[in-house]
Amino acid sequence: MMEAQVPTLAIVGHPNAGKSSVVATLTENDRIAIDKRAGTTTRSDEYPVEIDGKAVMRFVDTPGFQNPTDILEWFQRHADEIDLPRAFLNAHADDRLYSHDCALMRPLADGAGIILVVDGSKRIKEKDRTEMELLRLTGRPRMAILNNLTSNTKHMAAWQDALNKSFNSVREFNAHRATYAERIALLNALKTIDQRWEPMLQETVRAFERDWQRRIDHSVDSILDLLRKALTFKVVKIVKVNELGSDRERESIRQRLTEGLQDGLRNLESGAQAEIRTHFKHHVWNVAPDSLLVKDLFSDEVERHLGLNRHQTVLASAAAGAATGGAIDLGVGGLSFGAGTLIGAGIGGVLGVLGTSQLAKLDIQRTLGVERFTLGPVSNPRFPFILLDRSILYCARAMNWAHGRQAADERAPNRVPDQAPKKQRGFTEALDGEDHKVLAKFFAAARKGKHSPQEQRVREILGSILHDLSTDKIDSRASL
Repeated sequence: MMEAQVPTLAIVGHPNAGKSSVVATLTENDRIAIDKRAGTTTRSDEYPVEIDGKAVMRFVDTPGFQNPTDILEWFQRHADEIDLPRAFLNAHADDRLYSHDCALMRPLADGAGIILVVDGSKRIKEKDRTEMELLRLTGRPRMAILNNLTSNTKHMAAWQDALNKSFNSVREFNAHRATYAERIALLNALKTIDQRWEPMLQETVRAFERDWQRRIDHSVDSILDLLRKALTFKVVKIVKVNELGSDRERESIRQRLTEGLQDGLRNLESGAQAEIRTHFKHHVWNVAPDSLLVKDLFSDEVERHLGLNRHQTVLASAAAGAATGGAIDLGVGGLSFGAGTLIGAGIGGVLGVLGTSQLAKLDIQRTLGVERFTLGPVSNPRFPFILLDRSILYCARAMNWAHGRQAADERAPNRVPDQAPKKQRGFTEALDGEDHKVLAKFFAAARKGKHSPQEQRVREILGSILHDLSTDKIDSRASL
C-alpha cells in the first residue's frame, strides 16, 4: 500500500463522548491519555496503526465541536463551495474563536473520512442533530459509532434513526469492551462508507489479519517455551553430611527447596505472560481480584477449575507413558504442597503435591561426604495442563481486553457487565481424548528435554484455540 493511500479517519464528536477511548481501542494504544473530564482534548492528535514499521491506517483524535451551530450556518451560506471543510479552514484559520473547530476541520480538509462518536446512553439533543447535519454537508465518507458504555439502552433506537439519515454506516461499538472480532467487524464496515475507499481498506483489513495470525503464532511459541522450561525446572541444594544433624534440618532444606521450586515456576509463568502482553501491545493491565489469573499458581482455586479432570488425566497419561516407554506416577500422596512433613530421607522420597497428587519428587544422593538434594522436575501429570490452561486464559484476556478500557469506571453501577462463564473450567478439558493424548505425549518428551514428534500437532491445537477465542467462537469474555 502506497503511503498516500493509507486510509485516515478523523474521530469527531462533542466533548466526553468517548472519542479517545475509541481511538485507544482501534489503535491498540493504551498509552493514549484519556481524561474522564469533558473537553480535555484541545487539538487534533494523529495515531498511526503500524505493522512491520509501516503505517496501514491513521486515526486522528480531534477536539469536540465548540461552535457547531455557527459552523452549520456558515456551511449553509456557502453551499456552493466545492470543498466546505477546506473553505471553512481558509476563512477561519486565524480566528481564535474557532481554534478548536479549525483543529477538528483540518484533517477533514486534508481528505480524512469521519467517524462520529456519540454516547448512546444519553438522549439526543439539538446540538447532536446540528453536528450530524454539518458532518453530512462536508461530503466526506462517514460512519457513526454508538459508544454506549452503560446498560441503559432506551435511547439507542432514537439514535439509530437519527444517525441513519446522515451517515453511510452506523455501528454499535463499546470502546471499553470491544473484542478483536468486533474491531475487525468495524474495519470491514468502513469499506461500505465509500466505494472508492474499498480497495485500500480491504488491504488494511488483510494486513490486520496477517499480523493477528503472527501474534497468535508468537503466543504459541511463548506457551510452548514456558512448558518446556517448567517441565525441566528443578532446584538443587548440596550440603555437607556433618552439617545435617537432625531430620529437622533435612526438613528445613526440603521446605526451602519446595519454595524455590514454586517460585521458579511462578517466575517462568510471569515471564511468559509478559511476552504475551507484548505480543498484544498491552502496557496497562488490571485484573479483577477474583480472576483465576490473580490467584496463586498453586492455589486450590486454580487446581479446582483448570486442567483435566482425574479421569481424563489418567487416560491421557497412560497413553503418554505407553508411547514413551516410561511410567508416569499417578499415585496419591494425600498431602498439601509444602505441608511441612518430611516423607522419607531416601532417594525418591515424595515431596510436594498439587491437590492430592504429588507435584515433584525429592532425590537425595550421598557421596564424598555431601548430600545432594534435588527437587524436580515436575512429575505431576495434571500440572502441565493447568499451566497450559492458565496461559490460554491469559492469551484470551490479552487478545480481547480493549485498550480503551483504561478509562472505564469499573465501579459504575450501570456499566455493561462482563459476561459470566457458563462453566468454570479450563480450555483443555473441552478438547477430545485424542488431543489430550497428544498433549500428554508432548509433556512427557518435554520432561526428558527431548523434541516431540507431536509438537506440530500441539501447535495446531493451541493455534486453533487462540483463533477461536479471538473470533468469538469460544467465549473470550468469560472472566475466570
